[in-house]
Amino acid sequence: MRPPASRRRALPALLSLLTCSLAFALASKDIKKAVTPSKNLEKSGMSRKNNIDLKGIVFVIQSQSHSFHAKRAEELRKSILKQAADLTQELPRVLLLHELSEQEGAWTILPLLPHFSVTFSRNSSWIFFCEEETRIQVPELLETLRRYNPSKEWFLGKALHDEESTIIHHYAFSENPTVFKYPDFAAGWALSIPLVKKLTKRLKSESLRSDFTIDLKHEIALYIWDKGDGPPLTPVPELCTDSVDVHCATTFHSFLPLCGNPVKKEDIFVAVKTCKKFHSERIPIVKQTWAGQASLIEYYSDHAESSIPTVDLGIPNTDRGHCGKTFAILERFLNHSHDKIAWLVIVDDDTLISISRLQHLLSCYESSEPVFLGERYGYGLGTGGYSYITGGGGMVFNREAIRRLLTSKCRCYSNDAPDDMVLGMCFSGLGVPVTHSPLFHQARPVDYPEDYLSHQVPISFHKHWNIDPVKVYVTWLAPSEEDKSWPETQKGFKEEL
Repeated sequence: MRPPASRRRALPALLSLLTCSLAFALASKDIKKAVTPSKNLEKSGMSRKNNIDLKGIVFVIQSQSHSFHAKRAEELRKSILKQAADLTQELPRVLLLHELSEQEGAWTILPLLPHFSVTFSRNSSWIFFCEEETRIQVPELLETLRRYNPSKEWFLGKALHDEESTIIHHYAFSENPTVFKYPDFAAGWALSIPLVKKLTKRLKSESLRSDFTIDLKHEIALYIWDKGDGPPLTPVPELCTDSVDVHCATTFHSFLPLCGNPVKKEDIFVAVKTCKKFHSERIPIVKQTWAGQASLIEYYSDHAESSIPTVDLGIPNTDRGHCGKTFAILERFLNHSHDKIAWLVIVDDDTLISISRLQHLLSCYESSEPVFLGERYGYGLGTGGYSYITGGGGMVFNREAIRRLLTSKCRCYSNDAPDDMVLGMCFSGLGVPVTHSPLFHQARPVDYPEDYLSHQVPISFHKHWNIDPVKVYVTWLAPSEEDKSWPETQKGFKEEL
């Protein structure tokens, strides 16, 4: 992960943001004045069906190539088109992100904006992005978008903000992190075509940075805001992640996916990376919290200690990277574990994880299709880099993915190379896509907005720094009565769209 941004640069950025925020506050008053007429269309004699221009909206589902995710995205596309047909309007364009480009970094959105500008700027007003589990009420969404003049530059979404400066955002706006708003992708977010054109012009004049992509929604908001030269996010109350408000145009599916029976505990092998200096500090917490959920678990260290017990892989401990240790774990799993064990999970000794929830999630992935699953980051995606699963939140492999990896010649360039990044580079070269799940977390719960976590059933968190890890586990990850009710609440999962 990149080191924290210098605090010395934060004050000028904050002053620029406050100036921009003042202008935004004044503009938002005008928006509020426009809300009431749009809610009284029928009273004014305007027919909702005849006055909604569906062809002016391009829907982009932020889909993934793995068959499970592609299928979910396709079901959402059919739902949008069916609603459009029911409105007897010309059908809108509904695009699946993973089909638009073979470019590794297409999921970061910005590289695709020039394509959107060229293809859709003449006959469209909005690009509306959503996730595969976003639920959209098309009539309500279009009524909402009609409040905003499409000839202006708009960046719309459900606003999130940091309560405290956080490492995943490089401690941006550290003096007051609440001032900067960024969209919750789960609720959907929209760019007006004039803004798409402006961003495209900027992309053509200056290359995207070629470093890390950590939290895309925050980084896109920063790029659009452009230190005050671009628009801030405009919060839209109809873009929701729950269904409490009857006026919501979008909501979000917040259950764990379940595609049949949960994967058996005996089919999941858990490898915990540790070292001698953390045997007494971290391993007791693992055993006190989540280890009891795992049927098959081993602790891999630089020192064999029978009381735990740990396995010495013969790889010296390194202060960073741990690539040599991780590849040794992969070799051991493939060559020495039972062939019927389908899944390997590699975690750090300060990872907190729910094995029972992971069992549910893995039911949606086939053993025949290679799977490399977790929280997705990116490196150098603006210049042809690669995606990877960040290690702290847990890296999940099926046996087929490991077999393909170890059959190749791709290996660590040193024992202390960053294991997660080397794995991403290797799988990218093999054509095995990284599969992202936002339920894995590289950081602690306090590093994420409450609104963001409120619509999740998290699978993991990482780091014990300045927290009580046992309390975090009990609060966020421990099995509960609600967990037992999941099979009942998910019976209609496949058919609900």
